Amino acid sequence: MVQIKNGFSYELNGWKYISVSGTSKERGFAYGYLCANDFKKVQEMLTFLIYESYGLTWEFIIQQVNKSIKEKTKNDFEEFYDEMVGIAEGCNSAGTQTTIDEIIAWNFYCSIPYWISSMEGGENMHFSKEGGSPDKCSAFIAVGDYTKTGEIVVAHNSFTDFMDGQYSNIILDLNPSTGNRFIMQTSPCWIWSGTDFFITSKGIIGTETTIGGFIAYENNDPIGYRIRQAMQYGNNLDDYIRELLFRNSGDYANSWLFGDINTNEIMRIELGLKYNNIERTKNGYFIGFNAAYDPRIRNLECVNSGFDDIRRHQGARRVRIDDLMIKHKGKINIDIAKRIISDHYDVYLNKDNNPCSRTVCSHYDLDAREYMSQHDRPKPFAPHGAVDGIVCDSDLARQMAFIGRFGNSCGIEFNAHKFCEKHRQWKYLEPYLHDRLSQPWTKFSISDSNGNILKSTKMIKTKNTKKTKNIKSKTHKNLK
Repeated sequence: MVQIKNGFSYELNGWKYISVSGTSKERGFAYGYLCANDFKKVQEMLTFLIYESYGLTWEFIIQQVNKSIKEKTKNDFEEFYDEMVGIAEGCNSAGTQTTIDEIIAWNFYCSIPYWISSMEGGENMHFSKEGGSPDKCSAFIAVGDYTKTGEIVVAHNSFTDFMDGQYSNIILDLNPSTGNRFIMQTSPCWIWSGTDFFITSKGIIGTETTIGGFIAYENNDPIGYRIRQAMQYGNNLDDYIRELLFRNSGDYANSWLFGDINTNEIMRIELGLKYNNIERTKNGYFIGFNAAYDPRIRNLECVNSGFDDIRRHQGARRVRIDDLMIKHKGKINIDIAKRIISDHYDVYLNKDNNPCSRTVCSHYDLDAREYMSQHDRPKPFAPHGAVDGIVCDSDLARQMAFIGRFGNSCGIEFNAHKFCEKHRQWKYLEPYLHDRLSQPWTKFSISDSNGNILKSTKMIKTKNTKKTKNIKSKTHKNLK
């Protein structure tokens, strides 16, 4: 275990656990210091990937992003700005040279594909890789008659490009001096989850899946700031609705899945730009599969959604996850959640144990894509797919704990050298791809300053101060 003032970290089964506390700069410094070596590798990846994806340098993107949002960050999200200043200082102190501008741009990374056409000179660059925003993740949340105990069960996996998704192995326990404590999966130096999976000391569980092919964007408040504001200061599901809708940019458009263990209620927010669809229940389930149910979002703010196309992962997983919810009705618990998020049934070929792009545990790297005809979608045997799995229920959330598996949900190993030798079209990516071994499911929870696991939320002190209320009232002054 590595321990410094205001934080400590350790590595376990492919994950890196980091716990930090204190004021914005104190916790930021500890966080940056503890993941400085990880962020140095991220910098190397970004230098290559941004140029490869857009023909622009990472340094240029940093400059342009900060022209768009740096002043907004300083003026409207002062606490988060100070935290990122601390992160930059912590990285520098540990030997990884960076700046506040780079940390801001890195925290904006998930929004770049949406924002880039609004960048100066970027009119013809909108989602240049796939004709719409990327598609990421599978998820479900269930409650009532669908779960074994009647309480909440939730599961999520991140499927993404291996090159950047391989860095989403940080488990961050953040205990701020004001607001709610939370534990989340994230990437080095991100102040929000990004993947997303989190639990807060107010008993809120949150996750999401992207809405693929999304094309709408306005330069308002970035999603990373809005969801972080909700995590740290939201007390209930209504607060999450307000935070996500207020000054929405449409960036990183998602189907958000939330659960409140205090009321045993779950919620899905399909968050477009102009349109959103909010559903809540205490008896049922919601799923995420990278397309929106709402016809307005799907038709007016998306292209090429894949909603009804079972050759595509959106349509295939819409059918399969629904089938699994019905099949396991009344029995869903942690063990079944692991099985669901690791599922390899291919509904297009009606074939079991066929890991491919269409399965819940997605494996583009094993898929010849012979059934696809769309030139703007991922290519055959692309290094893309599930890189993790996370499951949680109300009982674990009371402990502020979840169970995660890094590598991918099913445990199939990825060997970068063997993959690139077999699929030589990707050989040029090999220096930036990491092996991902088969790892066990591992429980993570919040810890005290000595690394001891805290067993109950009764031990968690949430500090709601006058400063917190002032931040909230400033943020929502236009909603009154």
